[in-house]
Amino acid sequence: MQPGTPETEWREDCAPRRVLDLFSTKWTSMVLHTLHARHGGKARTGVLLRSLPGISKKMLTQTLRDMETTGLISRHVEATLPPAVEYRLTPLGHRFIEPVELLYAWGRANADALDALQPRPGSRREG
Repeated sequence: MQPGTPETEWREDCAPRRVLDLFSTKWTSMVLHTLHARHGGKARTGVLLRSLPGISKKMLTQTLRDMETTGLISRHVEATLPPAVEYRLTPLGHRFIEPVELLYAWGRANADALDALQPRPGSRREG
């Protein structure tokens, strides 16, 4: 099989699927965007929690752990009482800012198209 052929293009480990898998939860892209656009690439947990309306502390903690595991962010603990924990975009995380910002810009520019979509069952827009 040749790279880029229909047989290889949509394999489970192909790049487009891996990108979509990375952003399969809305919070990953939102944390990336918030760290970059609102906090200069680094922020403490409480700051992020206040910056992301609608996210629970549990979901933020899980998202931050997942992002640390994948290498998008790093966790830094200061030896204070209580310990101060700061999350920072890694060089890899910075590479993912551009596509996230492009997608968000498209969403802002095309809000009418998003408004025209029928709500999915169970979405907050429903009803």
